[in-house]
Amino acid sequence: MAPLKKEQVFNLPNLITLVRVGSIPLLVAMLYLPPMGWHWAAGALFFVAGLSDLADGFLARRLKKVTVLGQFLDPLADKLLVASMLIMLVMLGRAAAWAAIIIIAREVAVTGLRALAATQGLAVPSDRWGKAKTALQMLAVLLLMLPGMVGVIDPQYWGSLALWAATLVSLVSGLRYFVRFNRLYMGRDE
Repeated sequence: MAPLKKEQVFNLPNLITLVRVGSIPLLVAMLYLPPMGWHWAAGALFFVAGLSDLADGFLARRLKKVTVLGQFLDPLADKLLVASMLIMLVMLGRAAAWAAIIIIAREVAVTGLRALAATQGLAVPSDRWGKAKTALQMLAVLLLMLPGMVGVIDPQYWGSLALWAATLVSLVSGLRYFVRFNRLYMGRDE
């Protein structure tokens, strides 16, 4: 396997992804602090981190800087961000532990499946269900991070509904990955 070139690692989209990963300890620390201002600030930072997920993908395609490392780092950053925040939200009593367990277990299983597929020379790219899963997870986490009402909107209520939806879509999406892998694996020439 050829070593990575410096421009494959240190390009703008990959640096944005690495900053997103680097925001995780700061977000965790902010959620440990008293809720009044810090949880609102954590919600704002999480929102920016979510936008950076859109930005790095857009820039990678636009600047023609799509790299194998970036294709690995981007979904990993999303998984680390969401899993970390779900664990914190369970600790704060804002998210159901069973939902966090299902979502995190799905992420680990699909990551393992993709690694197995790679060893077999197969690629199992994300589909619309995977993208919807990520969007719902991000929305649920963002809403559940907010400590109080936003005007007349109760973020805990809507965040809980979004978490239910994210859990369901996570299960469906995970199942689809396994079905697609099986079809690819069984359909290839031996």
